[in-house]
Amino acid sequence: MTTTLSPVQQTALDLALAIGENAAFDGWTAAAVEAAALGEGVDPAVAALAVPGDPVGLIDLYGQGVDKALAEALPPETLAAMKIRERIRALVWTRLQIQEPAKEAIRRALSILAMPQNSATAARFSWRSADVMWRMAGDTATDYNHYTKRAILSAVYGSTLLAWLGDDSEGAADTAAFLDRRIDNVMQFEKWKAGIGKSERPSLTRFLGRLRYPPR
Repeated sequence: MTTTLSPVQQTALDLALAIGENAAFDGWTAAAVEAAALGEGVDPAVAALAVPGDPVGLIDLYGQGVDKALAEALPPETLAAMKIRERIRALVWTRLQIQEPAKEAIRRALSILAMPQNSATAARFSWRSADVMWRMAGDTATDYNHYTKRAILSAVYGSTLLAWLGDDSEGAADTAAFLDRRIDNVMQFEKWKAGIGKSERPSLTRFLGRLRYPPR
């Protein structure tokens, strides 16, 4: 189902990526909103009314803008031609590429979200990113697998994002290799999980720990 946005909501979403790019210089502040508005030909006064007025709200808006750009970059017909492993890899990798112009702003965003008062919000943002990617990949699970898939992808994306932020290799080749290894781990886990009974479900917590703190 397509959500109809109000003109104000649409203006905010249209500015989302530009706000992130400017936040690399101005932080997640009103200055970044104003710079984004001027760059996109939007009245700064209108932009100020349309977007959230706090850093966490701006980070949230940016994430929504990334979701929108991801859906445009990888439409259903493109993903449908891929195997599930390829879909997940393409979704995570493309998501990182979309965020490249805002890389420094992402570092700042993670610092803000790491504050104790923002821990629940950070978890919600991480879950939403994983949920968006799984839905785009065609997942329709509603049982235990719905939650395990999202928890695992959240860990994969989070660890890959951190690797990407510290990667200075050409074309982020080190991050690409890191992502491939994490996805290989997930595929091995899913294969093992499929071969055991429900009463012998593997430890999700232990597996997530291995994804978050893997050997490079």
